[in-house]
Amino acid sequence: MKFRERMAEKLKLPKDLVMGAAVLTVTGHSEAYIENYRGIIEYTEQRIRLQTKTCQMTLCGEQLHIDYYTEDEMKISGQIGEIRYC
Repeated sequence: MKFRERMAEKLKLPKDLVMGAAVLTVTGHSEAYIENYRGIIEYTEQRIRLQTKTCQMTLCGEQLHIDYYTEDEMKISGQIGEIRYC
């Protein structure tokens, strides 16, 4: 376990704040909220690929679109069929 992870656990701090980890909240198959992403790598109606601090995240499906995004968070809508981490 890395130093930051141990400190977060001992101090009972949220890992997303301490480590900058991405936070993914999925509602059914139609909405996803992503926090702490770094950038958009690929954006089509079938695939949205994002860079996070620790990995890449890919959402696959149909009629995918980004409803909004800021420096810290975004909302993706459509028919989400698969979420992958690389």
